[in-house]
Amino acid sequence: MNTLMKAALCSTLLATAFSGCKKDDDDPMTPTPPAPTPTLYQRLGGTTMVGDPANPGQMIEQGYLGLRSVVDSTIFVIAGDAQLQPYFAVLLAEVGSGDLTGFAALSENLTEFFAVATGSQNYNYDGLNMVDAHNSANARMTGLVTNADFDQFIVDLVAGAAQNNVPTDIVTDIGALVETLRDPIVQQ
Repeated sequence: MNTLMKAALCSTLLATAFSGCKKDDDDPMTPTPPAPTPTLYQRLGGTTMVGDPANPGQMIEQGYLGLRSVVDSTIFVIAGDAQLQPYFAVLLAEVGSGDLTGFAALSENLTEFFAVATGSQNYNYDGLNMVDAHNSANARMTGLVTNADFDQFIVDLVAGAAQNNVPTDIVTDIGALVETLRDPIVQQ
């Protein structure tokens, strides 16, 4: 092989080798967007469908079921809490007489409220706003909430979550969410 052919071959090989290193301006690298942060609802199980223990044969979103379980447990904790019982006198009287319609309505409203507040896309809350739900014009409310009572509600909510083995980080985030409701709920 003569020197000219060797030079041409080397030049071709070098051009080929270095062309893979050349930045192609027509194909800019697009950065991979960060994974979206899961909503609190997604962290609770989200839209994964599971059997509904309260309604055999029916399916329910795992996030909704988790919230409903905590809500129902919290209502029972509150029912045994002497500080908060007076606010639920109407409900407790109904339950005491065997009428569970008020309990079912409260459970559904609170669960839907929390589902929407934690990021669910498949539920709607159409209950009262927090001011109207907690003022004396609401016949089901038997007093205005104080800061101390709101603090006790959070304690009872944490107890309801603990009964359902909700992880501490999720309880903390739910507590932070509930804390944003202090101003409209505390009216005394």
